[in-house]
Amino acid sequence: MADRSFLDWPFFDDSHRGFAGELDAWAAGALAGIDHHDTDNACRKLVADLGAAGWLKTTAAEDGETLDVRTLCLARETLARNDGLADFAFAMQGLGTGAISLFGTPEQKADWLPLTRNGQAISAFALTEPQSGSDVANSTMTAVRDGDDFVLNGEKTWISNGGIADVYTLFARTGEAPGAKGLSAFILPAGLPGFEVAERLETIAPHPLATLRFTDCRIPASAMLGEPGQGFRIAMSVLDVFRSTVAAAALGFARRALDEALERTRTREVQGAPLFDLQMVQGQVADSALDVDASALLVYRAAWAKDMGAPRVTREAAMAKLFSTEQAQKVIDRAVQLHGGDGVKSGETVEKLYREIRALRIYEGASDVQRVVIARTTMAEHMGG
Repeated sequence: MADRSFLDWPFFDDSHRGFAGELDAWAAGALAGIDHHDTDNACRKLVADLGAAGWLKTTAAEDGETLDVRTLCLARETLARNDGLADFAFAMQGLGTGAISLFGTPEQKADWLPLTRNGQAISAFALTEPQSGSDVANSTMTAVRDGDDFVLNGEKTWISNGGIADVYTLFARTGEAPGAKGLSAFILPAGLPGFEVAERLETIAPHPLATLRFTDCRIPASAMLGEPGQGFRIAMSVLDVFRSTVAAAALGFARRALDEALERTRTREVQGAPLFDLQMVQGQVADSALDVDASALLVYRAAWAKDMGAPRVTREAAMAKLFSTEQAQKVIDRAVQLHGGDGVKSGETVEKLYREIRALRIYEGASDVQRVVIARTTMAEHMGG
């Protein structure tokens, strides 16, 4: 069974421990029969089930509340350990509406957050563009003011929940200044004229992903989130909260891989003795256990710091995401190796984990982007900035 001793660490209080235990018990039963063959419908069902059970209430803050990042991380770790698509469904409800939680007007919050928190509406975060990728400041999609409307033109790509979402948080250039200072954020309902799904994207671990195209798509000026030109700051604030949760998902995948490796080496015999008795195997298990615990410390340090009121946890979140995703890839690779031929058999747990983990080293800031962030923030602290 998965190690739960980390819940005794001082990062958590009793409410976190209770939440983790209840969600783990729910996931063990509710996620056992999820059919992954139809990804779109699976995600719709998962959002509905998570909402009906009350778990999505943690993805958006009510008036006067703040997002509890430790709870978000515990949720993603737990769900990822049980089912990767369930983690995806949960995560996108948070990321897709994070900007509304943090920057929305009371009216904007009332329109959407009750629906997404209850699993009655699916959300998405539309930031990435074909030519800019992680370089958000060079986004070229435009939102031009025309009377009481904005007119959208351009494309977004690699958009999670693209094609099935009911509401998108979208970022476009409104031109107040060059670069990052000329972007604004908008709330965009699905189905508007001029908004189309240009392409559905297939990946090694199936998720709903799409390229979105906007051609003279009109939205009311009241759909803007925050102030004109605040889009980059809004996007970075949302990622500052949710980047740690990506690391938590990687941690959940790694924990499951370690559990699978332990069970395999305990029960598989080689020359009349358990596979685990081989010292080289014990070395691999030890390395994986070390990677899991080190990742957990970085994840929950970042989450704890944010919950304790740190205005930004850019460096801590980048460290957690970089280390946890990179080490989870290694933990899972070791588990595949220890399973021998069964490790690459389609449908085996470790084979699915091997496909699931790879994207986490790319999305919400690829590993080398995190290295740049860590280096620059470390130098800024050294210089007293």
